[in-house]
Amino acid sequence: MHIRELTVPEFDGFTEQFSSGSIYQTSEYGYVMNNNNFDMLILGLVDQNNAIYAATLLLIEKGLVFKYAYAPRGFLIDYNNYGLLETFTKLIKKYCSKRDIIAIKLSPEIVRFTYDGKKKIPNMNYEQIFSNLKKLNYFHFGYNHFFEGLRPRFVAKVDLQKPYYEVFGSIKKNYRTKIRSAALKGVKIYRGDERHINYLFLNENITEQKTKYYQDCFYFFKSKNMIEFYYAKLDTEQYLKHIKSKYDYYEKLSAEVNQKMIDNAGKSSDKLLNKKLVVDHKFDKYKKDLVRATKLLREHPEGIIAASAMIIKFRDEVYVIRDCYNKEIKDTNPKQLLMWKLLEKFSKQGFHYLNLGGVTEVELPNNPYHGLNHSKMNYGSQVYEYIGDLELVTNQALYFMYRQTSSLKNILKK
Repeated sequence: MHIRELTVPEFDGFTEQFSSGSIYQTSEYGYVMNNNNFDMLILGLVDQNNAIYAATLLLIEKGLVFKYAYAPRGFLIDYNNYGLLETFTKLIKKYCSKRDIIAIKLSPEIVRFTYDGKKKIPNMNYEQIFSNLKKLNYFHFGYNHFFEGLRPRFVAKVDLQKPYYEVFGSIKKNYRTKIRSAALKGVKIYRGDERHINYLFLNENITEQKTKYYQDCFYFFKSKNMIEFYYAKLDTEQYLKHIKSKYDYYEKLSAEVNQKMIDNAGKSSDKLLNKKLVVDHKFDKYKKDLVRATKLLREHPEGIIAASAMIIKFRDEVYVIRDCYNKEIKDTNPKQLLMWKLLEKFSKQGFHYLNLGGVTEVELPNNPYHGLNHSKMNYGSQVYEYIGDLELVTNQALYFMYRQTSSLKNILKK
């Protein structure tokens, strides 16, 4: 066996038949990063008949003195097959060394634990895989808790392998309430395209640099119909009508409660008094909301963008690669409705998972990212804990020089 550079069709054919994989190990992602200051190199382990046994996309940042490579989400290889892993490791080190590549960093999707509700399910093969990697001189950067790695070590996924109404039933009750309320308030979901990429930055100043990566994603993944864009828009006229109906209801209820208080002066019960406090609070809230809703309609008669999401479809999984919501109108719950519509759509289409992206250490006490974790776990998702970052040194002499002249940096955050 030997390592050689694969053509894009060869690599695409291998990724299509490989038992697992990731959008970050596709030629499309390679082209995206090639357009964002990285050289792409596609290598495969082949036999004398050119049958491919393992492969990887490597990204090398352009213009640097030292060539440091990154294999997004790891190699396409059976990590349980020690013999194959040993051969591939030995030969790729030799191949890269001759081309002055000093090391490869990878963050493979090797599951350590799966968190399903209160259950923590171990991968029974993990310790053996970890031991094999250490034996082959892969350096492990440790089990980080947050987002210190090149890719998130914890990822939330919603299982779609059941009827869509059961998917909805798996969502936490408070989120189901928010989803229903969003539709009543006038939030509507639309399918967009590359013209709407600015909607991914609703709370930020938009620059060409910020949008370029996602524009490139849309361009390269679109060729195989792998990418889609959705956004939520608040119908400000419907929103005003909804708030007005709530205001009218609580205005009437407040008057009725006040009249009861007058009729029972001097003998009002605690129950009636508590009811008055609740009703008055609601009435005051909708009075303020009515002012805001009137202003929103006046300033945005055509509606206002409330949330957005860009997704990539790969095999049986749908990846949410970026999403956001308009913080000024977050109480209309646009993101919750948008995510539910994605869950519903792709469940009906037969996809197995909706990948919501990175979260942080699930069992960490006093987690500063507690809100982020719950916002993704509330959709009934499972959390997958991966091995974390690994490094394989491929040219010892140049790597030593590299470590002496510059600190190791994160070469890829996208």
